[in-house]
Amino acid sequence: MDTIDTMELKNSMEEFVERYIDGVMKELDMCTCQKCRFDVMAIALNNLPPLYTVTRNGALFNKVKSMESQSGAKIISEITKAAKIVMKDAKHYEKKEE
Repeated sequence: MDTIDTMELKNSMEEFVERYIDGVMKELDMCTCQKCRFDVMAIALNNLPPLYTVTRNGALFNKVKSMESQSGAKIISEITKAAKIVMKDAKHYEKKEE
C-alpha cells in the first residue's frame, strides 16, 4: 500500500512549459534572464489549463507524455503569446553601472 510519502502531486503543465520555453524565447531572440523567463512562464501558465497528476515516483509518466503530445501546439502558442507580452514591457533586472 502506498503511503503519502511515496506519492507526489504535480502540475505537469509547468514541466511542459519549462520544456518548450527556452526554444521559443531563443526563436524570438528575446531576453532570457531569469525574471523575463519567469514572467513568460507565469503568463503562459495562467492561460493554460492546469494538469495535476498524482503519481508514485513517476508512475504516470507515459500517460502524461501522451497528454503533452496532444497539447504541444497549444503550449507553444501560449508561450509565444506570453513572450511577446513580456518583450513589449520587459521588467528584467538591469545591471547597475558602477
